[in-house]
Amino acid sequence: MSNSLKSLLYDHTMAAHPDLVSIEENGVRCRACGHQCLVRPGRSGVCHVRFNRDGELRVPGGYVAGLQIDPIEKKPFYHAFPGREALSFGMLGCDYHCGYCQNWVTSQALRDDRAISMPRFCNPRQLADLAVDHGAPVVVSTYNEPLITSEWAVEVFKEARRRGLTCGYVSNGNGTPEVLRFIRPYVDLYKVDLKGFNDRHYRELGGVLSHVLGTIENLVAMGFWVEIVTLVVPGFNDGDEELSSIAKFLAGVSRDMPWHVTAFHPDYKMQDNGSTPVSTLLRAYEIGKTAGLRHVYPGNAHGGVGDRENTFCPDCGATVIVRTGFYVKENRMKKPGHCPECDGAIAGVWESAAPSRSDGTGIPRPVRV
Repeated sequence: MSNSLKSLLYDHTMAAHPDLVSIEENGVRCRACGHQCLVRPGRSGVCHVRFNRDGELRVPGGYVAGLQIDPIEKKPFYHAFPGREALSFGMLGCDYHCGYCQNWVTSQALRDDRAISMPRFCNPRQLADLAVDHGAPVVVSTYNEPLITSEWAVEVFKEARRRGLTCGYVSNGNGTPEVLRFIRPYVDLYKVDLKGFNDRHYRELGGVLSHVLGTIENLVAMGFWVEIVTLVVPGFNDGDEELSSIAKFLAGVSRDMPWHVTAFHPDYKMQDNGSTPVSTLLRAYEIGKTAGLRHVYPGNAHGGVGDRENTFCPDCGATVIVRTGFYVKENRMKKPGHCPECDGAIAGVWESAAPSRSDGTGIPRPVRV
């Protein structure tokens, strides 16, 4: 299947953006992800979707392999447009090969013949119009690794921003300075999967820990709104020392950066590990709060973590947003990004108080706090 899929996608490509490629003596150097592959003629990079055709780096374009309207909390973004929906789209391929990938049908489609996810061909304007038609103020590149399909994402986001929409990435964070500069004019929201704090384990997944840590630091310095997710896998990254190292690193970058500690369930090639106990998520929550993080959210255990899915004011402790799972039951903000009790600032990208717009789209304006 993977060979026939490669053939189908071969002509649905676009030239790599000049900022994401450099010409070298033996091939082209791709700058879209931390691997920075030297791609020789007739070959592809680690991701299998960026390839050298006659000396030109060709990259994916003109299709989606996943397309859905989701609650934005499912991404998860808890500090951006709470209670609203996001148009989520994805392509094929990934620069990692995580054995527990929960999107493996799209991310591993060019590595694993069991991963069958056929593309649907479209153009950026159609995707942006879908978001407007469904009243979704946010468009997110997800389901596969968006960094390796950044040229296509930017084309979609150009159309989305013309319609007043906010755009985001759901990513493994294996970035480069070049790709972050390339997407920055179009991307405001960025979720990073920080998969642990053990470089050996990271290399088992196909990555390098330092690349991800550097990307998180750069994202915050460049003004992206960043939320972090750690899927807590029993026996892989659930020890106190590792969770503490993650929490201390994040707090050293920004105490306002939300940390989602989410429950693993057996999937793909990792069927033998049991699901994450709620007690582990609560332990991770306490570790994050002790490290000084203002917003820690246990996830994928809806109803089992008490009120810890809610957002609280870091100044006075008042409840600001009440959640159950991916759904907002109450948003008590009277002024975007401020506590209803003490008026303290709640960091994030919030919806304007008056979402109706003079241009008639009804798309809310983002308010960054």
